Amino acid sequence: MITQCCIHELYLQGKSQQSAVDLAKIFERRKCNHREAIPGDDCLASVVGDSNKHRYVVATQSQPLRAKLRLIPGVPIIHINRSVMILEPPSEETLRVKQQKEQEALGPAAAESVKLPQQPSNPPRKKKGPKGPNPLSMKKKVARPASVRIPRQSDSTAPPSPSDLSIGEKRKREENDEQLAATRKRKRRRKHGGGPTSSVVTTA
Repeated sequence: MITQCCIHELYLQGKSQQSAVDLAKIFERRKCNHREAIPGDDCLASVVGDSNKHRYVVATQSQPLRAKLRLIPGVPIIHINRSVMILEPPSEETLRVKQQKEQEALGPAAAESVKLPQQPSNPPRKKKGPKGPNPLSMKKKVARPASVRIPRQSDSTAPPSPSDLSIGEKRKREENDEQLAATRKRKRRRKHGGGPTSSVVTTA
């Protein structure tokens, strides 16, 4: 791209720069909105602006223009030295702005840090409520067999029938009956049993 002011400056140099003028006409023309032609350095500086919004890369042999563009951050500059095209390293202003943006990206700005609420150093601890019993330590309910019948309240005074008793209760009842029978036999033996026979002597 080239501006109309730069082409006009080439015209002023005479026929010696006719080949450069013909080459410049091939480039795309950037509208600089200058009604009257101004020097090429001032025209390019006005097109780039203060922040290089459109991200132009400037190729120029003018030393004053290159010095002016180095003060604008983010403007790549190209010049030719002995038929070698050279891209200048980033300027000090570009490096300063780059470092500043990196620091802003790492942490919040000063204005944002003031707005953030300050968290208390010792946050209050939540009170723990009573814990429930361990489900593994609780006894499981024993399921009763279907054959076992629970006696009614009206029949609580009457002795349970042998059919209503479980197997273990029947055995206990039989053992108790046998013990009672054995103790009765012993008592009978003691009553009827003969101790040492006593002799009675009578005199006439």
